[in-house]
Amino acid sequence: MNWFDQLASIEAYDRSAFDRSAFDRSAFDRGLVERLQRAAAACPPRPLVAATPSFQAYATSELSQCCSEAFPVLSVTGGACALGCDHCQAKVLAPMIPALTPEVLDAKVRGMARTRRLGGFLLSGGSNRRNEIAYERFYPVIERLKRDMPDLRIAVHTALLDRARARAMAEAGVDTAMMDVIGSAATIREVYHLDRPVDDFAATLDAHCASGMAVVPHIVIGLHFGRIVGEREALSMCAARPIDALVLVVVVPVHARPGLFLTPDLGEVAELLVEARRLLPDTPLHLGCARPHGVYRRTLDAYAAMAGLDAIAFPSEGCLSLARAIGRPIDQRHRCCAIERGRLPRVEASP
Repeated sequence: MNWFDQLASIEAYDRSAFDRSAFDRSAFDRGLVERLQRAAAACPPRPLVAATPSFQAYATSELSQCCSEAFPVLSVTGGACALGCDHCQAKVLAPMIPALTPEVLDAKVRGMARTRRLGGFLLSGGSNRRNEIAYERFYPVIERLKRDMPDLRIAVHTALLDRARARAMAEAGVDTAMMDVIGSAATIREVYHLDRPVDDFAATLDAHCASGMAVVPHIVIGLHFGRIVGEREALSMCAARPIDALVLVVVVPVHARPGLFLTPDLGEVAELLVEARRLLPDTPLHLGCARPHGVYRRTLDAYAAMAGLDAIAFPSEGCLSLARAIGRPIDQRHRCCAIERGRLPRVEASP
Protein backbone atom coordinates (compact mmCIF):
# COMPACT_ATOMS: atom_id res chain seq x y z
CA MET A 1 0.00 0.00 0.00
CA ASN A 2 1.35 3.48 -0.76
CA TRP A 3 1.95 5.79 2.17
CA PHE A 4 -0.77 8.25 1.27
CA ASP A 5 -3.33 5.46 1.48
CA GLN A 6 -1.72 4.30 4.73
CA LEU A 7 -2.38 7.76 6.17
CA ALA A 8 -6.01 7.61 5.16
CA SER A 9 -6.42 4.23 6.88
CA ILE A 10 -5.32 5.55 10.31
CA GLU A 11 -8.12 7.00 12.42
CA ALA A 12 -6.06 9.97 13.61
CA TYR A 13 -5.64 11.03 9.96
CA ASP A 14 -9.24 10.63 8.83
CA ARG A 15 -10.38 11.93 5.48
CA SER A 16 -11.10 15.41 6.85
CA ALA A 17 -7.34 15.93 7.25
CA PHE A 18 -7.03 15.74 3.46
CA ASP A 19 -9.63 18.46 2.86
CA ARG A 20 -7.66 21.60 2.07
CA SER A 21 -10.74 23.77 2.35
CA ALA A 22 -11.05 22.70 5.99
CA PHE A 23 -7.41 22.62 7.09
CA ASP A 24 -5.53 24.68 4.49
CA ARG A 25 -1.79 24.37 5.34
CA SER A 26 -2.38 21.47 7.72
CA ALA A 27 -3.36 19.07 4.90
CA PHE A 28 -0.98 16.36 3.76
CA ASP A 29 0.68 16.96 0.42
CA ARG A 30 0.38 13.87 -1.76
CA GLY A 31 3.45 14.75 -3.83
CA LEU A 32 5.60 15.18 -0.72
CA VAL A 33 4.33 11.92 0.80
CA GLU A 34 5.14 10.05 -2.41
CA ARG A 35 8.59 11.64 -2.53
CA LEU A 36 9.26 10.57 1.06
CA GLN A 37 8.19 7.00 0.26
CA ARG A 38 10.56 6.83 -2.72
CA ALA A 39 13.45 8.14 -0.61
CA ALA A 40 12.73 5.64 2.18
CA ALA A 41 12.81 2.72 -0.27
CA ALA A 42 16.55 3.27 -0.77
CA CYS A 43 17.53 2.30 2.80
CA PRO A 44 16.38 -0.05 5.60
CA PRO A 45 13.72 1.36 7.97
CA ARG A 46 15.18 3.32 10.87
CA PRO A 47 13.92 2.62 14.40
CA LEU A 48 11.86 5.52 15.77
CA VAL A 49 12.34 6.63 19.39
CA ALA A 50 9.31 8.05 21.17
CA ALA A 51 10.82 10.34 23.81
CA THR A 52 8.57 10.94 26.82
CA PRO A 53 10.50 12.84 29.53
CA SER A 54 8.90 14.55 32.51
CA PHE A 55 8.70 18.05 31.06
CA GLN A 56 4.94 17.79 30.61
CA ALA A 57 2.02 15.43 31.16
CA TYR A 58 1.57 13.09 28.22
CA ALA A 59 -0.65 10.24 27.07
CA THR A 60 -2.19 9.05 23.81
CA SER A 61 -4.07 5.90 22.88
CA GLU A 62 -0.74 4.56 21.56
CA LEU A 63 1.60 5.43 24.41
CA SER A 64 1.72 6.73 27.97
CA GLN A 65 4.24 8.57 30.08
CA CYS A 66 4.54 5.74 32.59
CA CYS A 67 7.88 6.95 33.98
CA SER A 68 7.11 10.64 34.27
CA GLU A 69 9.82 11.54 36.78
CA ALA A 70 12.88 10.03 35.08
CA PHE A 71 14.32 13.19 33.52
CA PRO A 72 13.32 16.53 35.09
CA VAL A 73 14.50 19.97 34.01
CA LEU A 74 15.90 22.54 36.44
CA SER A 75 16.61 26.26 36.02
CA VAL A 76 19.54 27.94 37.73
CA THR A 77 17.82 31.33 37.35
CA GLY A 78 14.26 30.31 38.18
CA GLY A 79 12.00 32.25 35.84
CA ALA A 80 14.42 35.14 35.29
CA CYS A 81 16.01 35.96 31.92
CA ALA A 82 17.62 39.26 30.94
CA LEU A 83 17.59 38.61 27.20
CA GLY A 84 13.83 38.88 26.62
CA CYS A 85 13.69 37.17 23.21
CA ASP A 86 10.46 37.87 21.38
CA HIS A 87 9.60 34.21 20.77
CA CYS A 88 9.92 33.14 24.40
CA GLN A 89 9.48 36.09 26.80
CA ALA A 90 11.01 33.78 29.47
CA LYS A 91 7.78 31.73 29.56
CA VAL A 92 9.65 28.54 28.69
CA LEU A 93 11.36 28.79 32.11
CA ALA A 94 8.12 28.83 34.09
CA PRO A 95 7.53 25.05 34.35
CA MET A 96 11.17 24.27 35.22
CA ILE A 97 12.16 23.36 38.77
CA PRO A 98 14.02 26.34 40.27
CA ALA A 99 17.54 25.64 41.57
CA LEU A 100 18.98 29.07 42.24
CA THR A 101 21.98 27.99 44.32
CA PRO A 102 24.40 25.06 44.19
CA GLU A 103 23.07 23.84 47.54
CA VAL A 104 19.50 23.77 46.26
CA LEU A 105 20.53 21.96 43.07
CA ASP A 106 22.37 19.32 45.08
CA ALA A 107 19.47 18.81 47.50
CA LYS A 108 16.81 18.63 44.80
CA VAL A 109 18.70 16.13 42.62
CA ARG A 110 19.60 13.89 45.55
CA GLY A 111 16.04 14.06 46.84
CA MET A 112 14.67 13.05 43.46
CA ALA A 113 17.21 10.24 43.15
CA ARG A 114 15.95 8.77 46.46
CA THR A 115 12.30 8.73 45.41
CA ARG A 116 12.30 8.32 41.62
CA ARG A 117 13.77 6.27 38.82
CA LEU A 118 16.02 9.24 38.07
CA GLY A 119 17.99 8.73 34.87
CA GLY A 120 19.35 12.25 34.69
CA PHE A 121 18.33 15.87 34.39
CA LEU A 122 18.48 18.86 32.11
CA LEU A 123 20.01 22.04 33.53
CA SER A 124 18.88 25.31 31.99
CA GLY A 125 18.30 28.94 32.88
CA GLY A 126 17.77 32.45 31.61
CA SER A 127 20.54 34.28 29.79
CA ASN A 128 22.27 37.57 30.48
CA ARG A 129 22.25 40.32 27.84
CA ARG A 130 25.05 38.58 25.92
CA ASN A 131 23.19 35.24 25.76
CA GLU A 132 25.43 33.65 28.38
CA ILE A 133 24.49 31.64 31.49
CA ALA A 134 26.81 31.54 34.54
CA TYR A 135 26.93 27.84 35.40
CA GLU A 136 30.44 27.83 36.89
CA ARG A 137 29.40 27.93 40.55
CA PHE A 138 27.32 24.78 39.99
CA TYR A 139 30.24 22.69 38.68
CA PRO A 140 31.41 21.39 42.09
CA VAL A 141 27.88 20.08 42.68
CA ILE A 142 27.80 18.42 39.26
CA GLU A 143 31.18 16.81 40.00
CA ARG A 144 29.89 15.38 43.31
CA LEU A 145 26.64 14.17 41.76
CA LYS A 146 28.52 12.37 38.99
CA ARG A 147 30.96 10.88 41.50
CA ASP A 148 28.15 9.55 43.69
CA MET A 149 25.79 8.60 40.83
CA PRO A 150 27.99 7.77 37.82
CA ASP A 151 25.05 6.59 35.70
CA LEU A 152 23.30 9.96 36.06
CA ARG A 153 23.14 11.69 32.67
CA ILE A 154 23.37 15.49 32.75
CA ALA A 155 22.49 17.77 29.85
CA VAL A 156 22.92 21.55 29.83
CA HIS A 157 21.45 24.32 27.70
CA THR A 158 24.75 26.16 27.40
CA ALA A 159 23.84 29.41 25.61
CA LEU A 160 26.94 31.02 24.06
CA LEU A 161 30.40 30.25 25.43
CA ASP A 162 34.07 29.91 24.45
CA ARG A 163 36.35 26.86 24.39
CA ALA A 164 37.67 27.33 27.93
CA ARG A 165 34.17 27.46 29.39
CA ALA A 166 33.04 24.47 27.33
CA ARG A 167 36.05 22.49 28.53
CA ALA A 168 35.30 23.39 32.16
CA MET A 169 31.72 22.24 31.70
CA ALA A 170 32.89 18.90 30.31
CA GLU A 171 35.44 18.45 33.09
CA ALA A 172 32.68 18.98 35.67
CA GLY A 173 30.89 15.94 34.27
CA VAL A 174 28.26 17.34 31.91
CA ASP A 175 27.39 14.68 29.34
CA THR A 176 25.49 16.64 26.69
CA ALA A 177 25.75 20.26 25.53
CA MET A 178 22.77 21.89 23.83
CA MET A 179 22.47 25.27 22.16
CA ASP A 180 20.25 27.06 19.67
CA VAL A 181 22.01 27.55 16.34
CA ILE A 182 20.88 30.66 14.44
CA GLY A 183 21.94 31.26 10.86
CA SER A 184 20.60 34.79 10.36
CA ALA A 185 22.11 38.01 11.71
CA ALA A 186 18.73 39.68 11.33
CA THR A 187 17.07 37.05 13.54
CA ILE A 188 19.76 37.41 16.21
CA ARG A 189 19.28 41.17 16.20
CA GLU A 190 15.50 41.49 15.77
CA VAL A 191 14.18 38.46 17.70
CA TYR A 192 16.91 37.85 20.30
CA HIS A 193 17.69 41.59 20.64
CA LEU A 194 21.28 40.45 20.80
CA ASP A 195 24.34 42.27 19.44
CA ARG A 196 26.39 39.22 18.47
CA PRO A 197 27.18 37.84 15.00
CA VAL A 198 26.32 34.45 13.49
CA ASP A 199 30.02 33.62 13.85
CA ASP A 200 29.61 33.56 17.65
CA PHE A 201 27.06 30.77 17.32
CA ALA A 202 29.42 28.87 15.01
CA ALA A 203 32.27 29.41 17.49
CA THR A 204 30.18 28.03 20.36
CA LEU A 205 29.37 24.99 18.26
CA ASP A 206 33.10 24.53 17.61
CA ALA A 207 33.80 24.88 21.35
CA HIS A 208 31.26 22.16 22.10
CA CYS A 209 32.76 19.83 19.50
CA ALA A 210 36.25 20.28 20.97
CA SER A 211 35.10 19.69 24.56
CA GLY A 212 34.42 15.96 24.64
CA MET A 213 30.74 16.41 25.55
CA ALA A 214 28.05 15.00 23.32
CA VAL A 215 26.97 17.91 21.10
CA VAL A 216 23.26 18.26 20.35
CA PRO A 217 22.39 21.65 18.81
CA HIS A 218 18.82 22.82 18.31
CA ILE A 219 17.36 24.75 15.40
CA VAL A 220 14.14 26.69 16.02
CA ILE A 221 12.23 26.64 12.73
CA GLY A 222 10.28 29.85 12.13
CA LEU A 223 12.25 31.80 14.72
CA HIS A 224 12.13 34.95 12.59
CA PHE A 225 8.53 35.89 13.48
CA GLY A 226 7.27 32.66 11.93
CA ARG A 227 9.17 33.02 8.66
CA ILE A 228 11.88 30.71 7.34
CA VAL A 229 14.99 32.93 7.18
CA GLY A 230 18.25 31.46 8.51
CA GLU A 231 17.31 27.83 9.04
CA ARG A 232 19.13 26.43 6.03
CA GLU A 233 22.28 28.28 7.01
CA ALA A 234 21.95 26.82 10.52
CA LEU A 235 21.54 23.34 9.03
CA SER A 236 24.70 23.84 6.99
CA MET A 237 26.60 24.96 10.12
CA CYS A 238 25.55 21.79 11.91
CA ALA A 239 26.22 19.50 8.95
CA ALA A 240 29.79 20.81 8.69
CA ARG A 241 30.65 19.72 12.26
CA PRO A 242 30.89 16.38 14.10
CA ILE A 243 27.72 16.79 16.16
CA ASP A 244 26.14 13.83 17.94
CA ALA A 245 22.53 14.65 17.09
CA LEU A 246 20.38 17.57 15.91
CA VAL A 247 17.07 18.61 17.43
CA LEU A 248 14.57 20.50 15.28
CA VAL A 249 11.74 22.40 16.93
CA VAL A 250 9.10 24.79 15.60
CA VAL A 251 8.46 28.18 17.13
CA VAL A 252 5.28 28.24 19.23
CA PRO A 253 3.63 31.66 18.90
CA VAL A 254 1.74 31.26 22.19
CA HIS A 255 4.95 32.23 23.99
CA ALA A 256 5.16 35.55 22.09
CA ARG A 257 3.18 38.76 22.23
CA PRO A 258 -0.16 38.31 20.43
CA GLY A 259 0.07 38.98 16.70
CA LEU A 260 3.85 39.18 16.57
CA PHE A 261 4.49 35.69 15.13
CA LEU A 262 2.87 33.79 12.31
CA THR A 263 2.57 30.03 12.58
CA PRO A 264 5.31 28.74 10.26
CA ASP A 265 4.06 27.34 6.96
CA LEU A 266 3.69 23.58 7.48
CA GLY A 267 4.85 22.70 3.97
CA GLU A 268 8.03 24.73 4.41
CA VAL A 269 8.70 23.12 7.77
CA ALA A 270 8.23 19.65 6.29
CA GLU A 271 10.66 20.48 3.50
CA LEU A 272 13.23 21.53 6.11
CA LEU A 273 12.90 18.12 7.76
CA VAL A 274 13.60 16.53 4.39
CA GLU A 275 16.58 18.84 3.83
CA ALA A 276 17.96 18.04 7.28
CA ARG A 277 17.77 14.32 6.58
CA ARG A 278 19.56 14.85 3.25
CA LEU A 279 22.35 16.96 4.74
CA LEU A 280 22.86 14.74 7.80
CA PRO A 281 22.11 11.21 6.58
CA ASP A 282 24.05 9.50 9.38
CA THR A 283 23.33 11.92 12.25
CA PRO A 284 20.40 11.27 14.61
CA LEU A 285 17.67 13.82 13.84
CA HIS A 286 15.04 14.55 16.45
CA LEU A 287 11.77 16.48 16.42
CA GLY A 288 11.82 18.21 19.80
CA CYS A 289 9.16 19.18 22.33
CA ALA A 290 8.31 22.64 21.01
CA ARG A 291 5.91 22.64 18.05
CA PRO A 292 2.35 23.87 17.47
CA HIS A 293 -0.53 21.70 18.64
CA GLY A 294 -3.68 20.41 16.98
CA VAL A 295 -3.88 19.22 13.38
CA TYR A 296 -0.62 21.02 12.62
CA ARG A 297 1.25 18.87 15.14
CA ARG A 298 -0.33 15.61 13.97
CA THR A 299 0.55 16.37 10.37
CA LEU A 300 4.09 17.49 11.18
CA ASP A 301 4.74 14.40 13.32
CA ALA A 302 3.57 12.20 10.45
CA TYR A 303 5.94 13.98 8.07
CA ALA A 304 8.77 13.49 10.59
CA ALA A 305 8.06 9.76 10.78
CA MET A 306 7.96 9.48 6.98
CA ALA A 307 11.08 11.66 6.52
CA GLY A 308 13.13 9.26 8.63
CA LEU A 309 13.74 11.37 11.72
CA ASP A 310 15.15 9.21 14.50
CA ALA A 311 13.20 10.50 17.50
CA ILE A 312 10.02 12.46 18.21
CA ALA A 313 9.32 14.01 21.60
CA PHE A 314 5.78 13.34 22.80
CA PRO A 315 4.56 11.91 19.47
CA SER A 316 0.99 12.90 18.67
CA GLU A 317 -1.96 10.60 18.10
CA GLY A 318 -1.53 8.42 15.03
CA CYS A 319 2.22 8.96 14.64
CA LEU A 320 3.29 5.59 16.02
CA SER A 321 0.56 3.73 14.12
CA LEU A 322 1.87 5.33 10.95
CA ALA A 323 5.47 4.47 11.81
CA ARG A 324 4.56 0.82 12.31
CA ALA A 325 2.52 0.81 9.11
CA ILE A 326 5.56 1.93 7.10
CA GLY A 327 7.83 -0.60 8.79
CA ARG A 328 9.60 1.43 11.48
CA PRO A 329 10.26 -0.28 14.85
CA ILE A 330 9.25 1.80 17.90
CA ASP A 331 11.19 2.30 21.15
CA GLN A 332 9.92 4.47 24.01
CA ARG A 333 12.50 6.24 26.17
CA HIS A 334 11.69 8.29 29.26
CA ARG A 335 14.20 11.08 28.82
CA CYS A 336 14.96 14.22 26.86
CA CYS A 337 15.30 13.28 23.18
CA ALA A 338 18.73 14.95 23.06
CA ILE A 339 20.32 12.40 25.41
CA GLU A 340 21.98 9.82 23.20
CA ARG A 341 24.37 8.09 25.58
CA GLY A 342 24.10 6.06 28.73
CA ARG A 343 21.71 3.56 30.26
CA LEU A 344 18.39 5.26 30.85
CA PRO A 345 14.98 3.83 31.77
CA ARG A 346 13.29 2.54 28.65
CA VAL A 347 10.41 0.29 27.68
CA GLU A 348 9.44 -1.28 24.42
CA ALA A 349 6.22 0.30 23.20
CA SER A 350 3.36 -2.17 22.96
CA PRO A 351 2.27 -3.17 19.45
